[in-house]
Amino acid sequence: MTQPNENRQLHSKVTKDGKLELSIVTSALPKPEANEVVIRVEASPINPSDLGLLFGPADMTTAVAGGTADNPTVTANIPPKLMGAMAARLDQSLAVGNEGAGVVIAAGDNAQALMGKTVAVLGGEMYSEYRVANAKQCLLLPEGTTPAQGASCFVNPLTALGMVETMKLEGHTALAHTAAASNLGQMLQKICLADGVDLVNIVRKPEQEALLRGIGAKYVCNSSNENFLEEVTAALAATKATLAFDATGGGKLAGQLLGAMEAAAGLNATEYSRYGSTTYKQVYIYGGLDRSQTVLNRNFGMAWGLGGWLLPPFLAKIGPEAAQKLRERVASEITTTFASHYTQQISLTQALNLDVLAGYGKQATGEKYLVVPHSG
Repeated sequence: MTQPNENRQLHSKVTKDGKLELSIVTSALPKPEANEVVIRVEASPINPSDLGLLFGPADMTTAVAGGTADNPTVTANIPPKLMGAMAARLDQSLAVGNEGAGVVIAAGDNAQALMGKTVAVLGGEMYSEYRVANAKQCLLLPEGTTPAQGASCFVNPLTALGMVETMKLEGHTALAHTAAASNLGQMLQKICLADGVDLVNIVRKPEQEALLRGIGAKYVCNSSNENFLEEVTAALAATKATLAFDATGGGKLAGQLLGAMEAAAGLNATEYSRYGSTTYKQVYIYGGLDRSQTVLNRNFGMAWGLGGWLLPPFLAKIGPEAAQKLRERVASEITTTFASHYTQQISLTQALNLDVLAGYGKQATGEKYLVVPHSG
């Protein structure tokens, strides 16, 4: 296939006058350098982490469509009180899309081995018809794997694996996870079953509980139940889980988990301490499904921690060799443990349709969108 001269990408821009501008930008497609490849992007998922760059702090209820059918635009207002955090990205048109997969259609002299191969990439700018990338960024997918199957090779799989690795590195023996019926949550449950790790899953709906039990989950607690705190405390006591990963971020759930861990530790205490148990409890917030304040009711003693967790710093912490081993595990289990399921496939232009945008913007459990740049 001859390399095209032009490329279309989905871009996000925050302007100085407090506007978010989404558009499809056409630019020249450069030839690959010696260690680079050109990938025809066939599939790229929309993850919650993508929405942070795509929407920024904009109030998407103010979104207005513009442009043309081939080159649509969307504009939205950004609340003035949130503009201070945007100083570093003002008036920059940024390409969006953390990860994706496609076929290598051109390669530099040192990357010829990837010609014609299906690869996955974590490198940004993937809501794009084509992507120039260093060969080292590419994960060669097993023979017969489609780009759609490999599109979500990195963010969710490596995050799920990173949770288990963090548990081991920090000396915990079991863990808990919120929003557990998500694609990522299902992957985490499968990893824990395969690796012999106890996992406490926390969901909001009965059908989500049934879904997880259907793939082998033993501990599933519904936060909407009246007796949720009793249920989760019992599950934490049974598993001795002292580490939790929270995808919601806001609200009272993180604090409830710390309190339940404290209560679980107290069930086996032999003497009273005014400072609470000496068992260290840790909750990491890694998502923002709930944008409200994080509420802590200090009923969990003094041996605790609450922090943020992100995939890139974790991979940097463990180093390239250990990170590569995780990537290789993902590639080898991409159609089993790390399989992703999509409810909608959309083109670049459809991504800027207000109805479609509202669909993927709500981040509903069980609704995952896949951008297919060359469709439509």
